[in-house]
Amino acid sequence: MNSPCIGEASEACFHGCCRAPSFVSLHSPKSPTSTSSTITTASTSQYHFTMATLSSLPNITPYFTNHESLPGLRESFSYFVKAFPLYSQTHQTDQIRSHEYQHLQSHVCLDYVGIGLFSYSQQQRRRFDPAMASSSSYTPLLLDFHESHFFDICYKAVSLKSQMVFNRAMMSQEPELELKLRKRIMAFMNVSEDDYFMVFTSNQSSAFKLLADSYPFQSNRNLLTVYDYKSEGVEAMVESSKKRGARVNSAEFSWPHMKLQSKKLRKMVLMRGNKNNKGLFVFPLQSRMTGSRYSYLWMSLARENGWHVLLDACALGPKDMETLGLSLFQPDFLICSFFKVFGENPSGFGCLFVKKTTSSILDDSTPASTIGIVSLVQNPLRKDEFSESKKSEIDDECRGLDHADSLGLVLISTRARILINWVVNALSRLKHPNSENGHSLIRIYGPKIGYDRGPSVAFNLFDWKGEKVDPALVQKLADRNNISLSCGFLQNFWFEDKIEEERELRLEKTGFVNKESDKRERCGICVVMASIGLITNFDDIYRLWGFVSRFLDADYVEKERWRYLALNQTTIEV
Repeated sequence: MNSPCIGEASEACFHGCCRAPSFVSLHSPKSPTSTSSTITTASTSQYHFTMATLSSLPNITPYFTNHESLPGLRESFSYFVKAFPLYSQTHQTDQIRSHEYQHLQSHVCLDYVGIGLFSYSQQQRRRFDPAMASSSSYTPLLLDFHESHFFDICYKAVSLKSQMVFNRAMMSQEPELELKLRKRIMAFMNVSEDDYFMVFTSNQSSAFKLLADSYPFQSNRNLLTVYDYKSEGVEAMVESSKKRGARVNSAEFSWPHMKLQSKKLRKMVLMRGNKNNKGLFVFPLQSRMTGSRYSYLWMSLARENGWHVLLDACALGPKDMETLGLSLFQPDFLICSFFKVFGENPSGFGCLFVKKTTSSILDDSTPASTIGIVSLVQNPLRKDEFSESKKSEIDDECRGLDHADSLGLVLISTRARILINWVVNALSRLKHPNSENGHSLIRIYGPKIGYDRGPSVAFNLFDWKGEKVDPALVQKLADRNNISLSCGFLQNFWFEDKIEEERELRLEKTGFVNKESDKRERCGICVVMASIGLITNFDDIYRLWGFVSRFLDADYVEKERWRYLALNQTTIEV
């Protein structure tokens, strides 16, 4: 992995996923002088950033107890830009949004994690060709969802290993569309074609399962994962690996701040056994739900102790693969995913990268057990919609990726850091009025304000009696206000002895996991999640704040029921 901009990458790496304190905790109880100096500098930066965040709201009151008491958008933005002057330097993002993503003027999309391939305006150009409109024989057509796709996927009954052999031998015969997208994505992900094979999969979960079906768990018996939430892809990998004889372990996270239990994870990584075939270490650099970040040096420690490393890059932001640490470190496997159009078309595909020097260890599993490898197929367009020149021009562009490239790592990460910390601070300032115990409206799981927190936040809302509001209900009411949020499930909690009694009070059970080797109840917490994307702006997070503040009204949910009953003359469950 080669970094085209080492200076830019170094800045983001130091303050982002590769924190200096993590190096000390992983490798030595005593830090060298240079490391101590670096930690001091980082602490100072964290302090100043926290102070700026706390001053980014009007100092009217410590807490807001009524949604009508919130400062207006204009006043809030004025305080925001004074606290974060660097935000004004990210105006290029706003220009791209206004020109290429016009559909976001009325809709707030905070439920996307990942990278979009194309822009909304690009999709619109595919639906309407101005050159054809001037023709006397032109008849406007309403295109259905399928016809607006840039490409389709076609499933292939082939194993992972045989597909890599095919790629090596038949690269020159690969379809033009697939070849172009492969090269474009590998360049965007900062991955060299000389070092890695790349396979298209139907989605993220398919990529995880394909690797599990092919990894030699018979000899490399262990699977170790680092996730504070339930991931469909990881679940698919765990299920498949257990069938093939794997022993599965998971990292744990301290309640309630979701800090990684480093000592326990280190012990699992250093476990006794054959150093040359420990197994597969599955590692995301950050949680896609809580925003917690972890040092990439965990991957180094795992490799040094005989593990193969799978880097889950699905939760990484655009250009994060250009950070200095990842430019130097080459995992054995890497998984990422792409959707088509932000806020409009979430369909897309997954990508599984296999390091060429590691590929020989994979088993040649049967095609029937590895359904998920796909080909990208050109979506045929009827000649009475587009000219051939227009079709070619559009199909060669991945404007979503182009936008990320033009903005760059530092600008993207700076903007996301500012926006996520503002909204975390704003949400934390909401408290129920006249509450005997001073109940906060919101509980945030994971890091609070922090210079190096990730661009997503997991939270729950509680009524004035302290009872949790169903996350699915919050999501549905948000949708009615043109705000898209996600729901998820946090898990793998660790409680200190002195607060062990909180486990039964706080955690929820999802039911029995009825597997032969795993008959237990899975405990965790259902949460609401908001994620900052490439083109999220201040208006978006202010609207989220305003929506959440409405739950300060004890009758808000009931009012919504009656409102929809009056409008639709029917009962709608919310």
